[in-house]
Amino acid sequence: MSTNNLEQKINAAGGVLKMLRGSDLGHVIFPGIPPEFTNWRDEQRAWQHSVVLFEQSYHMTELHLRGADVLKFIAGFATNKLSDLHPMRAKQLVMVNHAGYLISDAIVFCEADDFLRVVGPPTASNWLQFNAEKSDLKIEVTRNENMIVPRPSRDVFRFQLQGPNALALLQEVVEDKLPEIKFFHIGEFKIAGQTVRALRHGMAGRPGFEIYGPWDAQHAVRERVEEAGIKYDLRKAGAITYPTAAQESGWMPRPFPSVYQGEEMKDFREWLPAKSFEGGASLGGSFVSENPLDYCVEPNELGYGKMVHFEHDFIGRDALLAKRADQKRTKVTLEWNNEDVFRVMQQSVGIDRPRPKFISLPVPMYATFEYDEIQLNGKPIGISQWSSYSSNAGAVLSTALLETDSVEMGKEVTLMWGEPNSQRRTVEEHAVVGIRAKIAPVPYFEKSIKRD
Repeated sequence: MSTNNLEQKINAAGGVLKMLRGSDLGHVIFPGIPPEFTNWRDEQRAWQHSVVLFEQSYHMTELHLRGADVLKFIAGFATNKLSDLHPMRAKQLVMVNHAGYLISDAIVFCEADDFLRVVGPPTASNWLQFNAEKSDLKIEVTRNENMIVPRPSRDVFRFQLQGPNALALLQEVVEDKLPEIKFFHIGEFKIAGQTVRALRHGMAGRPGFEIYGPWDAQHAVRERVEEAGIKYDLRKAGAITYPTAAQESGWMPRPFPSVYQGEEMKDFREWLPAKSFEGGASLGGSFVSENPLDYCVEPNELGYGKMVHFEHDFIGRDALLAKRADQKRTKVTLEWNNEDVFRVMQQSVGIDRPRPKFISLPVPMYATFEYDEIQLNGKPIGISQWSSYSSNAGAVLSTALLETDSVEMGKEVTLMWGEPNSQRRTVEEHAVVGIRAKIAPVPYFEKSIKRD
């Protein structure tokens, strides 16, 4: 059977869950930078106590939309209102399928009236590119791919400065004066003689700026920032530190995209190559279902309810309208019990059998889409989806969706750790074990991002 596109690959595997459960791909590696610039413990502490530089030049896909109808086009896929998107402003873009399940989110930068830059995971760009190529609107689409496959350059370099010292550092390196930039707006200024732009927003729940500019300008800009950053205790975040930044803020970076089922999405699956991100992804963890919908998520339960506006027409609008008052799950943080975590780690490297699944720090995840079952008194009550060790919390944290009636801050639940009957060679033989976890807020730490 031919497997040139995603639909063919799913059919050849006997279904999407068999395809994903059979993939040997582990946790996604962030390319272009070393695992650690110094050490991941201090790199994590920097966004709480000094300033951290998050490298974003290599792993995110960019889709460039140009033309007179770009805003009209993108509004048809966004749950959130984009009528107030104007040049030098950005917005989080939330997109769902026809049944109201999340496809992806991303950040859309409005660079000009006729130029939008969509930055984020390939799932967002794939969906928009497919629809742009078949649209009759006045738009042109080009793709600036990430550097999972290395090449000499990209359109722009991009990095973030986050933490309590980020503003002071940026004020020092900017020529003349740093302009006033409102939350999720874009400012333009010069560093080391190079014109750059910066989006003001936050990551890891801390205030900061996302700086970007022409690829060839980055050497001078980086040198100036890193030189001035010494006195502010600047730390550069390495490839194993970067994916842990979402944990404390409670953003769920990689939920299961709702593109794998449904007749409405079949044309898209036939357009997607078999070797696309969606085609190569893996599904892991202790939560096992035969229904792909059980892995899908809705905007409301992810905390995106305020980003769903029904005043405009978009794909999935009617489905979200029908169930907007029917939120069954609530997003929480889970704080894993240290005694259980370290016991599992010790037993997993021992010679006794059966042994539990190894826990790698700071990122325990071992699949593209990680779904672990959460139990209360032996009964399943939800899933844990994204996990990492936080040096600021002193524990492994994970972001979970639990039955709303079961959510009580401080309540102890059990996370089932492991992958029963795994078919993947990247997963060692092991027994599924329970790890105690305490329900905690999202975000884990109180945010200090000013939105004025």
